[in-house]
Formats: sequence, C-alpha cells, structure tokens
Amino acid sequence: MNGFFLNDSSLEPIALKVAAGERLSREDGVALYASNDLIGIGQMADFARKRINGERVYFMVNRHINPTNICRNRCKFCAFARSEGEDGAYEMTLDTIVDAAVEGANDGAYEIHIVSGLHPEWSYEFYIEMVRRVRNAVPDHVIVQAFTAVEIEHMAIIADKPTLEVLRDLRDAGLDALPGGGAEIFSDRTRAAAWDKKTSSDVWLRIHAEAHSLDIKTNCTMLYGHIETAEERVDHLIRLREQQDATGGFLAFIPLAFHPANTELADLPATTGYDDLKTLAIGRLMLDNIPHIKAFWIMVGLKVAQLSVAFGVDDIDGTVIEERITHMAGASTPEALSKQDLVNMIVETGHVPVERDTLYRIVKTYAEETSAPAWEAGLVPGTRTTGLTEA
Repeated sequence: MNGFFLNDSSLEPIALKVAAGERLSREDGVALYASNDLIGIGQMADFARKRINGERVYFMVNRHINPTNICRNRCKFCAFARSEGEDGAYEMTLDTIVDAAVEGANDGAYEIHIVSGLHPEWSYEFYIEMVRRVRNAVPDHVIVQAFTAVEIEHMAIIADKPTLEVLRDLRDAGLDALPGGGAEIFSDRTRAAAWDKKTSSDVWLRIHAEAHSLDIKTNCTMLYGHIETAEERVDHLIRLREQQDATGGFLAFIPLAFHPANTELADLPATTGYDDLKTLAIGRLMLDNIPHIKAFWIMVGLKVAQLSVAFGVDDIDGTVIEERITHMAGASTPEALSKQDLVNMIVETGHVPVERDTLYRIVKTYAEETSAPAWEAGLVPGTRTTGLTEA
C-alpha cells in the first residue's frame, strides 16, 4: 500500500494519511505505539523524513559545558544533581566556563551548549555575566545555546522578574537559543511522582513561547522510558505540535531515553533499541510541523543513532565534548566523537552528511544532492534559515 509494506493491517489508515501528508490524530499516535510492526512504522517515518529533509542527515561540532551539578532540586530521576558539600559536587568559575567555551570554539565548534544545576548561591547577575562573557569570548558565528526552561524559571525566582524579562536580559547579553531540556513528560501524574519540584508543563511551554516571541529559537524534548504510558507520550507530542502551530519556534524534537542508573528510579529497566527507534519514528510522524528529529547519540548509543536515520531521524547531534549529565546516569557512550566519526556514520547509511550550526544554517555538505529538502523550499511548516555557506 502506497509503497509501505505493513505487517499490521490496522496501520493501513495511518499509512494513507502519511502518504497524503495529512496530520495524524491522537488515536493514530496511540495505535502506532500499540503496534509491533516496527519496520512498517519505520517506513512511514522514513517517507515523512524524506518529504521534509530529503536525504540530508545533519550533525554539528559543539561543546557542552555543565557549569555545576549543585542543585536545589533533587529530582528522583536525576543522577547528576548534588548538594553543596556532597561528595562529587562541583562548580566552575566564570573564568573556567569561558576557557571551556574558547577551547570549543578553537576546536571548530559552532555551538556552545550550557546546561547546569540550579545553584542556590549563584546570583542572577552571575548568569547574565556568564552569557555575556562567553558571547564576547567566542567568534560571532558561534551560537550560544544556554539554559533550559527550568533554569530560566529559577533565574526569574531569584531575580523576582517575569520569565519574559529574564529571556530579554539573556538575549541582550548574547543568548542565541535555548535547549529543549526540562520538558520530561507533560503528564501531571508523572511530574508529581518523579519531579514534583520541576517546572510545570504549562510554564515550560509558556517560557518557550516567550522565547519564540523574542526570536530566540529553541528545541523541544521528551524524556521517555520511565513511569509514563504510551498515551502520555502521545499527549506530550500533541502539546508540542500545538505549541509549534502557535509560535513556530521549535527547530528540533529530541526524544531523550531515560537512564535509570544512580537515580532513585534505578530499579527501572533501561529503554530497548526497539522502543528507541519506535519513539523516534513516531516523533517524526506526529510532529509534522517541527522540521528536525534528532537522535541524541549520547543517550541512545551510536548503533541506534545510526539506525535511526532509517526511522525518521535527520539529525544525530554533534561532537558534544565532555557531556556529564547522562554519563552520571550510567551512559556507556563516549563523551565525544570527532567530526569524521559523524561523517562516516552518516555516509555508511547512504545519506548526505550536512554539517550545521544550531539554527540549521549549513556549514558544509559532504556529498552531492539531487534536490533541496522540502523545508528549505518552503513547502513544510517550520523555520527556514539562511546557510552560512552555500550547500
């Protein structure tokens, strides 16, 4: 049917919608999760990926900086956070943060990615100065992507300012983009059970909408593989899709596989490759208005990340360098990859490797293309950005 070879006939109505470019419903999303036809789901997601992004698979050279793991919130699912004075607690000085950013830029990074704990002693001015000093220390083409919505809310609390004003102050200091962390699952049930101190789903969505209103682009995420249900995953995707309909500022959706080691939920099993691929594929199928689906190789592993480009994924993230948060939760993946590693991974799948920056402006294309992706031609809802160099 329509080029899809389905082993589950119940997916045929969904396949018709996918082939026609129609939006999938909540019921369709639940049916996809209920189906065991992973290959059929993957074919549909691959079709949707090609329609949006052609044969391009993106990567980037980036540097992650996690300035501190001292955090006033001690969420049950987090292996990263420590209290002041606790064994393993650390905090970086502004000089050390800036030195790491400069080192990343000198190594060719197009993004400095800063995510941290909610340090109870750091002032609002400290965060603003962090952004200002990093922005001034790296070349103009390097994007400063910093602070989850949870951190933005924290800054608003300590400064007694509205989050919109916080975002404006950060933008004026040199902030270019927000990462998508902190969304977890938008279900009130799961938030109350696993991260009751964290930013509510309504506030997370509001902060990202405020960022979009200031022309600050953002990513969005979903933490899966813990205590959530398939229905709650689908509801999460639909809320992201509705937000994108309203503001259009999400660049990429990044499903984050839960790593239970060293957390209060350590008795839970890790996600399987089957669930990882299915979740990535369903993300592509449900989020028709978000241009990019990213497999964060740090969390899903190199092999699943490579396979994922046949399951709707068009981005495998970047070189990363010194990521701590997932590794403290038991991730066994490397802490960094070289640019050539990423190019080789993509070439082996038969796709076109495209080096990008945070805003999906093209740095370099590593092979010939037969045609431009639909999003670039303006045929798909989402953000159209201008390349740093011609592809």
